[in-house]
Amino acid sequence: MKLTTFSLITTCMLLSACQTANHIEVIAGEGTVTPLHQDGEREGRFHNLYPGKKTYPTTCEADCYPTSPKLQCETDSENCQYIADQVIPKLNTGYTVRWLGHAGFMIRTPNGQQMLFDPVKEQFDSPVDLAFRLASGFYRQPSDWLTQSELENLDAVMYSHIHYDHFNKADIEELGNKPRYLTPLGMADNFPTGGFNISEMAWYAKTNISDLAIHALPAHHFSSRVMIPFIYEDNDKDLWNGWLLEQNGKTLFFAGDTGYSKHFKDIKDIKQKYSDIDICLMPIASYYSEESPSWYRYVHTTPEDALNAANDLNCKVMIPWGYGNSTWKMGDRTSHSALLRLLHMHTKMDAKTPLYILNEGESISL
Repeated sequence: MKLTTFSLITTCMLLSACQTANHIEVIAGEGTVTPLHQDGEREGRFHNLYPGKKTYPTTCEADCYPTSPKLQCETDSENCQYIADQVIPKLNTGYTVRWLGHAGFMIRTPNGQQMLFDPVKEQFDSPVDLAFRLASGFYRQPSDWLTQSELENLDAVMYSHIHYDHFNKADIEELGNKPRYLTPLGMADNFPTGGFNISEMAWYAKTNISDLAIHALPAHHFSSRVMIPFIYEDNDKDLWNGWLLEQNGKTLFFAGDTGYSKHFKDIKDIKQKYSDIDICLMPIASYYSEESPSWYRYVHTTPEDALNAANDLNCKVMIPWGYGNSTWKMGDRTSHSALLRLLHMHTKMDAKTPLYILNEGESISL
C-alpha cells in the first residue's frame, strides 16, 4: 500500500511538472508590421505584403539541370555529395554555420551563443508522418543532429513557420525548456506544454539575447497545420518570418520558406535598417510541380529567384538549403536537382554573390 501511494504521488508530481504553463510574450507595436486582414471572410488571418500574380526577373526555361562534376551521386542527381573545392570568403564575421539538413541550421555566433533555425530531426509529427509515408512511399533520411553538449547549451531556437517540415513538437520536447524560443505571431499555441519560454514577434520586431540582436523579418509564404473538413482549419492563423542575427556589426540572414517578392528589397531599403548582409541562408527548392507550378513558385524561390534575392540583399555569401539527402523532396524533381539548377544559373546569370555549398552535417566558419 505504501509503495502504491508513493508511486501515485511520484506520478502526480511528474504529470504536474509536464503541465507547467508556457511563458509567452508578444513583441510587436511601433515600428513593426502585423499583416492582418481587417475585414471580410479572412478577417484576423495573416497575409503577404505583396499578394497577387508575380513577374520574376529571371526564369530558367530549358536545360535547367545539366550534370555537374561538382556533385558525386549514387544515381541521376539522387543521394549526392558536393565534392568540389571551394574558396572560403574572407568575411571574418565570427559566425559558424552547420547545416543539419532541409531548413535546419545550427549557428554559433561571434560571441559564442548557440542558436537553431527550424530543427526537424527525423520525420513529421505523428500521425502526419504515417500519412505522408502511405501517400508518397518514402521517408527522408534523418538529418544531422545536436550533440548532448549542444543540447544542454542551446541559447535559442527560432522557427520560421508551423509547416511540418520546419516545426516538430517531438523535437521541442528533446530540446527542452532551457533555450528561448522565437516564433512568428500566433505560433505559441502550437507548442507542447512544459514551461517553454516563447517570444512571438511581428515583422521588423527586435529582441536581444545578451548582446545578440535578433530581428524578425518578412517572408512571402503561408501557414497551415490542421485541416478537419467542415470543422476546423488554421490557414494563415499564424504568421511566417525570416530572421536576421546581428552581433559585433556582423549579420546573418535566414530567409525561411519564401517566394520571391519585393519584400527582399524592403528589408534592405526600409529606413536603411541593414547594410550589406554578411551571410545569407537561402532556400532554393520546393518550387517544382507539374500540377501547380505557379503556386509552388509563388511561395518558394527557384534557384534563380534565390540568386536575385541575394543580390537584392547585397549578401556577401549565399549558403543554399532545401534540397539534399535529408529532405522530403516535396515539390522537387530529385534530391539534388535544385542544386544542379543553382550551379547552372549562377554561371548563366553571371551572379555576383559568392556561393558556399554544404553537405548535411558540414560546417563553415566565415
